[in-house]
Amino acid sequence: MTSKIMIVDDDTETIDFLTLILTRQGYQVVAATNGMESLRLAYSEKPDLIVLDVMMPDIDGYEVARSLRRRPETAVIPILMFTAKAQVEDKVAGYESGVDIYLTKPVHPMELHANIKALLTQRKVSSDTSGEHGHVIGVIAAKGGLGVSTTALNLAISYHEKFKDNVIAAELKPGQGSWTSELDFSDPCGLCNLLEMNVSEITSTAVEVQLVNTPFNVRLLLASNNPADLFSMTNIEQYEAVLQQLSLLAPLVVLDIGTNFLPAYNAVTDICDEIIVVTEPHPNSVKRTRNLIDDLRNKGFGSAKVMTVVSVNHTRSDMVLSISDIEEEIKQSVTLGIPPATEISYQAAVRSIPMVQVQSDSLVAQQFMNLAEKVSVRVPK
Repeated sequence: MTSKIMIVDDDTETIDFLTLILTRQGYQVVAATNGMESLRLAYSEKPDLIVLDVMMPDIDGYEVARSLRRRPETAVIPILMFTAKAQVEDKVAGYESGVDIYLTKPVHPMELHANIKALLTQRKVSSDTSGEHGHVIGVIAAKGGLGVSTTALNLAISYHEKFKDNVIAAELKPGQGSWTSELDFSDPCGLCNLLEMNVSEITSTAVEVQLVNTPFNVRLLLASNNPADLFSMTNIEQYEAVLQQLSLLAPLVVLDIGTNFLPAYNAVTDICDEIIVVTEPHPNSVKRTRNLIDDLRNKGFGSAKVMTVVSVNHTRSDMVLSISDIEEEIKQSVTLGIPPATEISYQAAVRSIPMVQVQSDSLVAQQFMNLAEKVSVRVPK
């Protein structure tokens, strides 16, 4: 069946140019010259993909994208933003509004077509695999501050970079989210919005609408950092529904669990296919990690389900336990160690990007890539 593409641009010359390119490739094209018209057409025509400009006379492309993502019938339509606005903040605003790919004018027709084809293929794969569960990995530690959020985020990004697969990373601690401030995103209410719904309302579409597209091509479910949202941690049935739907939306889902003090801890670990335990090479932390590992073993991790231990070091190497010391204490092998990376961590904070994207050939980035490779053998292809 011929794919239908909607072009949204107030410049008629751009519409004519894109229409010529796309019809030559065999696509059916519909066009809108302003934001309000584009919304009416999207609801009536149900295009397979939307090519969207930013600057328009009534409502801009960012608001069009947000409106489309809020409606269940248009929430999953791929959006390629095609605009002359090329600043970093413009691109971030585009991804935050829900677009899948952000391209700046001018662009070679072959590059444009390649991106359109990739989005249409991704949508078809998503549709074909609907109902199949992806591999769910929970990342957890015995206490806060050991690097769980960092490990979950950088693992997800490394996996996508290595295998070009669809990956979702989710924070599970409402009121205690960290990715929003670290990556300079706005509106970190996705998790809270879902946890406040009735269970019957938490569908795949409802969850997908709350996911944030990112410049590093991993979709995020963000938790707020507003302490007032802590109350939603106790909505266990909603947690179960959200996690079930997340597992349907990507081959790999990485969960930032935090600690085993999360009220939904049992529900979350039940749905996990694999657990990554984060520790640090400090005697007190290792002792607490041993207790957590013992509890996870009682849940079948380390036998029926895979359990991996990662040691994240934040201090000088001459002041820490060795890997063999950690293994002896926890009675579990340590898969790999993440070395101290003070400069990379600082640069990541200043630039609001993940650590693995600061310096792709750093030892830290290599270790996360190694972890992604170890995980890959258990992810459905």
